Amino acid sequence: MSNATKHWEATRSLLFVTLAIWFVFSIGIFLFAAEMNEVTGPFGYPWTYWFTCQGSLGIFVILVFWFANRQEKIDEEFGFNERGDD
Repeated sequence: MSNATKHWEATRSLLFVTLAIWFVFSIGIFLFAAEMNEVTGPFGYPWTYWFTCQGSLGIFVILVFWFANRQEKIDEEFGFNERGDD
């Protein structure tokens, strides 16, 4: 296999993992919303409200930085580095 093909396979697998994590924290949480509504979170709000408004946003920010860092490592591994300092 060529280097570009290996790079694309690693990038594609990273993309699928990232999309799975995104799905769990954006849509999967709502599958359990009824059960989570029974529990009170911080400041008296239902747990679903707190988790979707605060937790999901935090996870998404972390996910963006994790994805960018991981993609940078994949790019460096296969010689597709965009940095000019090499």
